[in-house]
Order: sequence, then C-alpha cells, then structure tokens
Amino acid sequence: MLDVTPDRFEDLVADALDGIPPQLGRMMDNVAVVVREGSPGSRLLGRYDGIPLTERQHYDGVLPDRITIFRRPLLAMCEDEEELVEQIRITVIHEVAHHFGIDDDRLHELGWA
Repeated sequence: MLDVTPDRFEDLVADALDGIPPQLGRMMDNVAVVVREGSPGSRLLGRYDGIPLTERQHYDGVLPDRITIFRRPLLAMCEDEEELVEQIRITVIHEVAHHFGIDDDRLHELGWA
C-alpha cells in the first residue's frame, strides 16, 4: 500500500478541487469537502451526502452538503503518488458531479464512474 501522510493527502485533495474549472467551482454552493481515513479494504473512495443543486428549492435550515474522500482505500489502490493524484482527481470530480445532480449512470456514460 502506498504511504502518503494525511497532510500530504489533504493537499492533493485541495489540488484536485483547485483543478475544477472556475465557472463550475463558483456554482458549488453549501458544500463541505472532508477527508476521512476509511478502511483500506473498502472499495468506497468517496461519498456525496446532501441535496443535489438540481433538487434544491431553498437553503433555510439546510446543513451543508458533504463530500467525503476516503484516504486509505485510495492509497490501497495506487502504486505511486502520480497514480494517487489521478485517482483523487477522478474521485473528487465524481463526487462534485453528484453535487450537481449527475447520477452514477450518467457518470458511467461519461467515463467518470
């Protein structure tokens, strides 16, 4: 399993978020991105919890959506940091797409699932 410190991993997630085109980044609203350890045996790399923008009508009393990126499963699937950077990028894009209301079927069609 690849070993990358938690701080370095968080930096890589931040870099992936910074790579989102500005016009899309500005449209992200009421969403927090967090990193959790996760289990190295898990296949769950990321998770979106919230109400997609396409389904929101107002924000009164709505907690922020949450995108969670799981460190250990991503480390377990990668052989080097270059591969990790790419997998984090794919995972971040996949979860951000859910924030925008794009489901797994459509992500699969687009090659992001």
